[in-house]
Amino acid sequence: MGEYLNFHYDVDGENFVSAGQASVELKKTLRRLGLPPETIRRLSIAMYEGEINMVIHAGGGEADVDIYEDKIVIVLKDHGPGIADIALAMQEGYSTATEGVRSLGFGAGMGLPNMKRYTDEMQIDSTVGEGTTVTMTVYLS
Repeated sequence: MGEYLNFHYDVDGENFVSAGQASVELKKTLRRLGLPPETIRRLSIAMYEGEINMVIHAGGGEADVDIYEDKIVIVLKDHGPGIADIALAMQEGYSTATEGVRSLGFGAGMGLPNMKRYTDEMQIDSTVGEGTTVTMTVYLS
């Protein structure tokens, strides 16, 4: 794999005020590393959507971002309820968010579809009752 940089972020659950903090930190880091603006935009959106999902559905979690010479890999891990039907969860507009969450402007059912749209590869590993790990990769051409 060669050398790489790793950045670790803890995502505070149930806290919509700090939600998005990791994606802001990531954006600053990627800018400092001189990555192309479009790459930064894609990664920031994917990270933000993942963060919000962890806050809404899983009581938080953690994110690891590995920056390699040719790609950036984001691994989001939580210990929430898991996703029973991943295909259904991937459908635009499908959401299990509560009315309270929706009233705050979150939970429109676009998180996972946007995460997939803005990355080159996305894999979801989920076990009901144990949690979910989402791995997203963006290649640096």
